[in-house]
Amino acid sequence: MARTALSHRICTGIFRNQLGKLIAELAGPWMAREAARLDERRGHDRLRAEGGGPDHILVFTDRVIATLVILRFQLPHAALAVFYGVDRSTVTRAVHEIRPLLAARGFAVPGTPELRLRTLADVFAYAAAEGVELRIDGTEVQVRRPRANRPGRRAFVSGKRKQNTKKATVISDDAGRTLWTGAIRPGRMHDQTALKTEGIWDLFERYPEVKAQVDAGYRGLAKDFPHQVTAPPKKPGKNADADETAAWEAARKAQSSRRIPVEHANAEHKQWRPLQRYIGRREYY
Repeated sequence: MARTALSHRICTGIFRNQLGKLIAELAGPWMAREAARLDERRGHDRLRAEGGGPDHILVFTDRVIATLVILRFQLPHAALAVFYGVDRSTVTRAVHEIRPLLAARGFAVPGTPELRLRTLADVFAYAAAEGVELRIDGTEVQVRRPRANRPGRRAFVSGKRKQNTKKATVISDDAGRTLWTGAIRPGRMHDQTALKTEGIWDLFERYPEVKAQVDAGYRGLAKDFPHQVTAPPKKPGKNADADETAAWEAARKAQSSRRIPVEHANAEHKQWRPLQRYIGRREYY
């Protein structure tokens, strides 16, 4: 009953046919990782045939479903344990097993789901091959505040949101479909600095045909690559005449209209509760 109810799209965020394909895709890597874990714990090869010994209390299908539900609604692990009739630690262990497998899948390419983008270099190679103009933006999610007197505590305080946050960089295409998100950094770090540490300067040099639309936070990137990166025009001074101000406003709106798909991608991410406010450990974000 728990599997039937929780596998609904409202709970997992994906349709049941997609859920079946996802479970089939993750089964192989999970079984290989589980076999390696057991071999390491035993210290020798297994002595009985495969299939011997006790079965898992929470089978693999339910582990995937429980993980998706937790990622969707950020439910307490104890609540899912009640649904499945297991201990809370069983659900927690299942989430820690499945979440890395989900993260390793990468991002599906629109129209070519079998092709996955896992790194920033993959995104640039795809954009260069397909002629895709990228949209780049940063997004922040509130996280738990570090304990007092802990080194680096102020690093998470966002100057924009005045909260303790984690910052991620999102890259989408012109239709607002996510191609990559990463460069996870503390909220105090500037958007451009977070992306610079990922080596984006080198990638723009390696792929001179790749173009991108960015906001004012990446103005330095647009300055270094004026023929590839487009940022909003600088606001005219206070003494500017009406025609100059009107021209700047029109140019700013036009650039914003071209860049706005990445904001739609960010809004789609916020449908998942942990990306609204993350209450887990910061190192797991």
